Amino acid sequence: MLSIEHLTASVAKKRILDDISYSFDSGKTYAILGPNGSGKSTLASIIMGHPDFTLARTSKLLWNGKNIKSLSPDKRALLGLSMTFQNPLTLSGVSVRDLLRSALEKKYDVFALYQKIQAAAKSLHIKDELLSRSLNDGFSGGEKKKLEALQIALIEPKFVLFDEIDTGVDVDALKTITLFLKRSLPKESALVFITHSAKLLKYMRPDEVLVIKNGRLVASGGPALAAAIEKNGFSDL
Repeated sequence: MLSIEHLTASVAKKRILDDISYSFDSGKTYAILGPNGSGKSTLASIIMGHPDFTLARTSKLLWNGKNIKSLSPDKRALLGLSMTFQNPLTLSGVSVRDLLRSALEKKYDVFALYQKIQAAAKSLHIKDELLSRSLNDGFSGGEKKKLEALQIALIEPKFVLFDEIDTGVDVDALKTITLFLKRSLPKESALVFITHSAKLLKYMRPDEVLVIKNGRLVASGGPALAAAIEKNGFSDL
C-alpha cells in the first residue's frame, strides 16, 4: 500500500527525520511510539504532503508502487490518504455537516449523508447541537476528537494517520472512539496511530509497533514491543 524508502526530511535546513524506511499494508493496524519531539507527527505531516518540509533526493513515498513525493495534500487525499489532527483547527462559520457535505456531495445525496452523520454522531455520543455549530469552536478536547473520528469514518480513507487521537480524551470517550473506528472503517484500510497511550493500544490492538527516536526508526515489532516500552521506557532502544 504505502512504502517509505530512505525518508530524510529537513525544515529550515534542520534535519528532522533520518533515513526512515518502512512499508504499511492494507487491512493492518499500526502504532507509532516515541519520546516527545522524536519526529512522529513530522512523519505524519510528510506523508500527507506538508509543504514546509524538504525531502532528500533519495527519499521516496510509494503509494501502490507510484512515487507520490511531489503530489500536493489534496491529490494525496483523493488517492485515499487522510489524517486526524493532534490539535484540530476551528472553522468559524463551517459546521461538520457543511464540511462533510462539501467533501462527499458526489458520493451521497443530502438526505443520505444527513442520516449517516446522525447515525455516527449517535454512536459517538455527540450532542446534536455540535453538528450545527462552527467546527471545534469552544468544543472540549474529547468533543473535538469525537468529531475527527466521525469525519474519518464517513470519508472512509484507504490509509489514515491518527495523530494522538487520545489527547484530551477521558477513558470512556477513548473507548467509545476506538470501538467506533474499528466498527466503522473499511476492513481493508490501514490505520496508523501515533500515541503515548497504553489504553489506546489496548483497545486498538496494533498488528505492528514502530518506535521513532531522534528522527530515526529504531525498532519495530509486534505487541510485545509496546509492552516492553510501557515497562521499561525508550531508554534501551
